[in-house]
Amino acid sequence: MKTSPTLALQNRHVTIRSFTSQGITDEMLTQILEAARRSPTSSNMQAYSIVVVKNPDVKRELAVLAGNQKHVESCPAFLAFCADLHRLNSACELHDVEMTNNLETFIISTIDASLVGMSVQTGAESMGLGAVMIGAMRNHPGEVAKLLGLPENVYVSFGMCLGWPARDQIPPQKPRLPSNLVIHQEKYDSADPQPRIESHNRELARHYVSLGKNQHVAAWSGVIARNLSRPLRPDLLATLEEMGFNISGQGREAG
Repeated sequence: MKTSPTLALQNRHVTIRSFTSQGITDEMLTQILEAARRSPTSSNMQAYSIVVVKNPDVKRELAVLAGNQKHVESCPAFLAFCADLHRLNSACELHDVEMTNNLETFIISTIDASLVGMSVQTGAESMGLGAVMIGAMRNHPGEVAKLLGLPENVYVSFGMCLGWPARDQIPPQKPRLPSNLVIHQEKYDSADPQPRIESHNRELARHYVSLGKNQHVAAWSGVIARNLSRPLRPDLLATLEEMGFNISGQGREAG
């Protein structure tokens, strides 16, 4: 079967949270980021920005805001992927028009940031680096924005720890959901997913046991049920609208 180095790289992916003390050169990081900027973007809006953080004090504060995730502090470089409408607003002002600021522009900017972030990770891994994405940047979006000097209409959608993997701490790959539960042919398969979910629960539980972890048999669905049985970041919408995003349609327009 035909394959490619890129597919092989993607199939080897694991999340890296332990890094060596070796730094990442500016030249290497620039090379990775410039390649990632060729990522798809909605209508060529390029509605994202990337903040590169190497300052130890700033990384330490970001780690606290992310729930004390130590790898945010210990990684050589932390990247903040921002959904950015600020620059688009400036472009509109050049032509004396008011930028549309609604749910769609919020989604566009968030997707643009996500696409470029995935490209950065793939490019970084192709150079031998490891990474972990940090969704907890949304725990305190206002504080993160202030720390990074973000203007109005910009928020950190997620972060990324980047560095050289500590070879003795590279984890084994974690099983994914069954392919036939995620990939649908021609139309969505609405058959009861629970039998396949339970099968995945058992597979994932065996994985955790192999690592010496005590694990309940509902290794996947139990975590999902626990996490989604309560509101996730209930203040996020209000905070983002205070930061200039008119997601609900009730906020003020940018201007």
